[in-house]
Amino acid sequence: MKILVVAATREEIGFLVDSCQLSVVSLQENIQTTGNTQQTAHALIAGVGMVATAFALGRHLATQQYDLAINLGIAGSFDRNIPLGTVVEVTEDTFTELGAEDDNRFITLDALGFGQTKFTATAQLGEYYKEEKLWKVTAATVNTVHGEEASIAKLHQRTAPQLESMEGAAFFYACQQSGVPALQIRAVSNYVEKRNRDAWKIGLAVKNLNTFAERLLSVVG
Repeated sequence: MKILVVAATREEIGFLVDSCQLSVVSLQENIQTTGNTQQTAHALIAGVGMVATAFALGRHLATQQYDLAINLGIAGSFDRNIPLGTVVEVTEDTFTELGAEDDNRFITLDALGFGQTKFTATAQLGEYYKEEKLWKVTAATVNTVHGEEASIAKLHQRTAPQLESMEGAAFFYACQQSGVPALQIRAVSNYVEKRNRDAWKIGLAVKNLNTFAERLLSVVG
């Protein structure tokens, strides 16, 4: 099975790349490195945000074929029942900002008849890896991460996602267009609230994410 691991930044999957000796393509750094030639998993560093993710994946998948794509990254959580550092499986992701404003009403791109904003994972973790079960969550993909109470409340009125990232729905979209089964795994680094870096657990989230991903690739890859 040939697997593509996709991350926004090298920092999010650095341990995994080194431990599994993954070949890496990074458009942001304009580099391509060759890892273990026996390894069937490769890594794509796509860049931060939905535009960078969609472009990088579209370009890469135009010339490369994979049996499974896995998006790895950290995320903020609206759901405080999810402890910081928890690794989760995102089963549904939405472009929450694509649409139009009609006074205080928001009209989605779907309702306008111009496209699709909600995407579901086309692969399930349990199909490939039965050793562990992860919390299944929904997510929002945004251009601006939320840090103000009014905007957080407005988003929840529309879609009530559990997680927030800047790439997830773009990853699902690009994989759907390319016909590649897509799985999204994230670790919660912070709660979505007024910006408070002292409360973030980025190190813990990255560590837990890479530890899980290493176990996953040891079975699937």
